[in-house]
Amino acid sequence: MSDKIMLTGMVLSALPVGEYDKRIVLLTKERGKISGFAKGARRQNSPMMAAANPFCYGTFECFEGRSSYNIYQAQIDQYFEKLSLDFENAYYGMYFLEFADYYARENNDEKELLKLLYVTLKALEHGRVNRKLIRYIYEMRAMVINGEYPESFSCVNCGSSEGLMGYSDEKNGVICQNCFPHMRGKRLMESTIYAMQYVTAAPLEKLYTFLLTPEVEKEFCAMQERFRKKLIDRDFKTLEVLNTLQI
Repeated sequence: MSDKIMLTGMVLSALPVGEYDKRIVLLTKERGKISGFAKGARRQNSPMMAAANPFCYGTFECFEGRSSYNIYQAQIDQYFEKLSLDFENAYYGMYFLEFADYYARENNDEKELLKLLYVTLKALEHGRVNRKLIRYIYEMRAMVINGEYPESFSCVNCGSSEGLMGYSDEKNGVICQNCFPHMRGKRLMESTIYAMQYVTAAPLEKLYTFLLTPEVEKEFCAMQERFRKKLIDRDFKTLEVLNTLQI
């Protein structure tokens, strides 16, 4: 039998298997995204009954098999139970889990993505920043972590960091006032570009500590919607529900 290993992470999804078991997907610090079986997790007296559910964050004790893990015990530090008390928050949270599942890879260094997911769910619970803005900030920073986010600090045409005033789809980044007249681009407010830069570079623990005016927030969210559709070729089931609810 393989040695016991300890993994710190969050449950991204859980599905029933057989009569009493569950198959769960974990995003972990040590092994990236993994899948495993929590045997007996659906029994009333199982120590894994509460732990083998989405949003659970903590330390999981496992044995590594050939193609999956056997997860037999967990110490949960955070259940994010407040999310289940609000229907809209719950769906936003599930979308964040699905988005993380899309980007995460097995045996990859996913510490930053895991931390992003954790602080995002905390921000969603606290409610100081509106849910729509949290969603677009989260998407944007996840793209940054994955190395896909457009250039936002210097003009993609001349390299200048001064007078940034627009965005070029063709060159996938911001453009300055000198280059803008000669390129096909979308004009952006200075505050929108600053917000993009902040989300790109801010420490994760400070990511949700700013607010935007309604005009800037509208433009910022519209740009991130544009980036997601351009860079991610996938339909998220939970996002379809959110769009249906128009929240």
